[in-house]
Amino acid sequence: MAKLAYQALEEKKAEDIQIIDIRDISVIADYFVIASGSNVNQLQAMVDAAQEALYKSGYHCSQKEGNQNSSWILMDYKDIIIHLFSKEDRLFYDLERIWKDGKFISIEEL
Repeated sequence: MAKLAYQALEEKKAEDIQIIDIRDISVIADYFVIASGSNVNQLQAMVDAAQEALYKSGYHCSQKEGNQNSSWILMDYKDIIIHLFSKEDRLFYDLERIWKDGKFISIEEL
């Protein structure tokens, strides 16, 4: 799932895509996928691409926070949680620092 999301986000030119393995430190999910977009239109394109790729593979979003005007959108797929941010909000909330005990992994490791 994380690999599908990563690839879909990459196709939409998402910036600084990070995958954090949180299996050993949290029960809320296995992975966080975090990426930035340069504006709300790009963020919405990223949301659409990730949803479509995961849906076509049989995965359904259990909850989504944010809308087409949001600068932080969260998509919960139970096993993975996708966080899409504007650059400014990503710096402000700094999830990578908060979840630094997780393992940052590359797409090749999935």
